[in-house]
Amino acid sequence: MAKSPLRAQQRATAADTQTPVPLRAVRAVKGAEDVRLAQISELELHLSTTTNRAGRPYQRRTINAYRYAAVQLHHWLTAQKTAGDFTAVDTATLNRFFRWYYQEHDVPKSQDGKGGYTGGVNTAQRNLRALFKYLEEEYEVTNPYRDPKLQRYATPPMGKPKTLSTEFVADMLKATGNGRARDFETVRDHAIIRVLTEGLRAEELLNLRVQDLDLAGHTLVVLPLKMDRNSLDGRVIPIQPKTVKALTRYLRAREQHAEGDSTPFLWLGTRSRKPMVYMSVYRMVKKRAKEADYDPAAVSPHSFCHTWADDLKAAGVPGEHIMAVRGWKSPAMLRRYGADMASKRAVDAVHALGDRY
Repeated sequence: MAKSPLRAQQRATAADTQTPVPLRAVRAVKGAEDVRLAQISELELHLSTTTNRAGRPYQRRTINAYRYAAVQLHHWLTAQKTAGDFTAVDTATLNRFFRWYYQEHDVPKSQDGKGGYTGGVNTAQRNLRALFKYLEEEYEVTNPYRDPKLQRYATPPMGKPKTLSTEFVADMLKATGNGRARDFETVRDHAIIRVLTEGLRAEELLNLRVQDLDLAGHTLVVLPLKMDRNSLDGRVIPIQPKTVKALTRYLRAREQHAEGDSTPFLWLGTRSRKPMVYMSVYRMVKKRAKEADYDPAAVSPHSFCHTWADDLKAAGVPGEHIMAVRGWKSPAMLRRYGADMASKRAVDAVHALGDRY
């Protein structure tokens, strides 16, 4: 049966006479907490479909960090029984939140018990900027980050040296069998530590696929973006002969451990046989450091990047070669990595000259 034109006209007339419901009224009905959670989901979707200032997709860890900061603010607003969603957060509210964050997170973790050393608030401020930039663009509200009255927390001063000693690295390799172990986990951990000594970041290490290895050529290819298989973006990383041996042993152990698993990712978990994640590598490094009788707090996966840079600088490798291998575009990165050992390298270089007169 055909629809009656009269009924369609009546429906249209009724729709025209209805009073539109304001957006904020809908939010109030849903509840501020629900709206805030929805806005966090919107931010996550927005970041996953846009690019950063360098024109590259946001890394998953970066999106998670921005989301975590927004969730922290959401929980605080809920505990404070603050009405309204994130668009109602003004400068004064943010200042109170950051003061609370400083008291609850920075002060207890600081070296002297007075705060100011961990940089937690500074990180939270940088990560929350993405949320309020999104709200400014999408909801056309005032961005409190543009207010000069927003209290800024400085970055923490440089902490303990990040470069690992030669003895530390050697003992870590001994703790993983020094290439003589045969069980899968120890063989894998030894190969991972070996690859970390080649200067790879944890994300780059975890993104390696089996096909990225060229063991015959003593090289491997590092891709800058996860899931990006554009070879033009890849960097060729030269690796040491012992790293080649460690990877060869690991590939044999991996083939038996995988049991036909078709995942292309190089590093597999011990039990699940799924690709490893960052926390697995992080915990492994801490565990092996403890087994080598060192303080686990003194090492992280990124410590090896600084150590690699210091090794090459001390060996006299030109800065342009170091930048090419690491993919650095700015000399500032060359100065930053291994900076804690700059004075020692300078003294050793002058001593190497011997008597000049």
